[in-house]
Amino acid sequence: MLETLLGEGLIIMLMGVCFVMAFLCILVFSMGIMSKVVGYLNQLFPEQVFVLEKPSKKASDDEAIAVALAVIKARV
Repeated sequence: MLETLLGEGLIIMLMGVCFVMAFLCILVFSMGIMSKVVGYLNQLFPEQVFVLEKPSKKASDDEAIAVALAVIKARV
């Protein structure tokens, strides 16, 4: 009786592993296909991308240096 329960448990475990592997393989292939479809659609319908200009870091560095020099001058 123990051997049959062990055998049935192993069969159920093997079936579960196979179902999970099959699902993951289908998921990977479908994601690859969707990636190609979306890439093709992006070529057909390009989306305008707005570039935001960031303030230059050099200005903030110069400002910090000026503040530091003013503090040093004030203390002396």
